[in-house]
Amino acid sequence: MSKTILTIDDSRMMREMLLLVLQGAGFNVVQAEDGQQGLDALETTQPDIIITDINMPVMDGYGFIEGARRDVRHRSTPILVLSTESSPEKKQRAREAGATGWIVKPFQAETLLEVVRRVSA
Repeated sequence: MSKTILTIDDSRMMREMLLLVLQGAGFNVVQAEDGQQGLDALETTQPDIIITDINMPVMDGYGFIEGARRDVRHRSTPILVLSTESSPEKKQRAREAGATGWIVKPFQAETLLEVVRRVSA
């Protein structure tokens, strides 16, 4: 049975790239455009992994991560941040919110898949 990944990014191009890479590797993909849509998706989806951007309208990635972690069903789900941001402060804030790992955009497909496989093992 293939694993399900929830991707959250306000960029349509980034969502399409993630969809192409992840579906190509055999994953089921559910997509959301911002943190609030991501939380809404968690009401009907139990993803094995979540990949979220940080800078988004409506609700940013930090708010999404904190909201997801408040739900007992998603406390141990790996959450990867995929962002153009890379400052130690932002990474620390994401870790404190409950993020599992951080990948800097633009990403290499094989690097992304390697990290996804590692956190889903």
